[in-house]
Amino acid sequence: MANTLLTPTAVTREALRILHQKLNFVSTIDRQYDDQFAKTGAKIGDSLKIRLPNKYTVGTGATITPQDTTESSVTLQVATQKHVPIQFSSAEQTMSLDDFSSRILEPAMSVLAANIEYDVMSNVYKDVYNSVWNGGSAATLAKVATGRTMLQKALAPTNDRYANLNPQDMQDIITSGATLFNPGSEISKQYREGFVGRQGGFDYLENSMWSAHTRGDAASYVCNTSTGITSGSNTVTLSGGTGTIKQGDVFTIAGVFAVHPETRVSTGVLQQFVALADGTTSVTVAPTPITSGATQTVSIVGAGASKAVSVFGSASTAVGTSLAYQKGAFVFATADLYLPKDTDFAARETFDGISMRVARQWDVTTDKLVTRLDVLYGFKTVRPELAVRLHNN
Repeated sequence: MANTLLTPTAVTREALRILHQKLNFVSTIDRQYDDQFAKTGAKIGDSLKIRLPNKYTVGTGATITPQDTTESSVTLQVATQKHVPIQFSSAEQTMSLDDFSSRILEPAMSVLAANIEYDVMSNVYKDVYNSVWNGGSAATLAKVATGRTMLQKALAPTNDRYANLNPQDMQDIITSGATLFNPGSEISKQYREGFVGRQGGFDYLENSMWSAHTRGDAASYVCNTSTGITSGSNTVTLSGGTGTIKQGDVFTIAGVFAVHPETRVSTGVLQQFVALADGTTSVTVAPTPITSGATQTVSIVGAGASKAVSVFGSASTAVGTSLAYQKGAFVFATADLYLPKDTDFAARETFDGISMRVARQWDVTTDKLVTRLDVLYGFKTVRPELAVRLHNN
């Protein structure tokens, strides 16, 4: 059968199909698509407001004290554009879609997917404060189960949970004799790139894009929990130490405990904080310490000076990173890019929340068809309590 000319719609849809298959982290988090970004005369800028669940306090007795509803939100900025530029001859334009897909689109989409995936993964884990540190030791199912316990305590929904592991962690778990339940029905209904199996309420995925985390060289810091922590402020004041607490470092403060997300009762477990930026005596952290009310996050016991600050991990040492999470912890969004009018062809398609533009122009001097494939996207950690970092090896 003679080959037919490739249409812009066919090329765009095929590229999206390949891209979607390759993104095994982004494909398991909340994805949004908003065509308002590209509507002529009705553009909304490059930001979306994402509402967070409302929280309330519970009273006792017949007398009530009405409370206001204070809605909170996070801003998702869709402003990162990545592209793959390719060119091929007019003769190659006559290839079948299958040939074009395997020879041109497959390698182009693979590298685009890898760069998008790495951009998301290397940033969002640094927003997550709940963590299981096992540096210097192999990953085990028991450590993943500890992460599961943290998700349970955070009241994370039990559906759409994933354990996305770096290759070394996956190898350690498999070779330790663990049995990952992998029924044929699961394979047939939810095939994903890198899908390994299901166990303990998680779908296990393997991804080589996880960045090792190198802990800062901070040592011997203390905190006056009477003055160094202000309820509602995400800046914690430290003293007495040396070195830097780096972005993504996790630490606890003696006497500062986590609370149950609904009852606000202390769990008896020290609250883990993550540094959102490099700091020494002034560190921006998540979660924001809040000591009372509907949004309370911590309970401070025995407030006073010289409370020990314990930074997880070994100073200036890298440790492997994996992540256990529920889908709603992170959001990834794409938006429509402008379709140029003066090209050989331009097309835009959306598949499963991912919008892609393909545009092509003929170069008269070389008889080459220069093509670019673009995705405009943004990502955000919206509910970090629905994720747990797993650091091994």
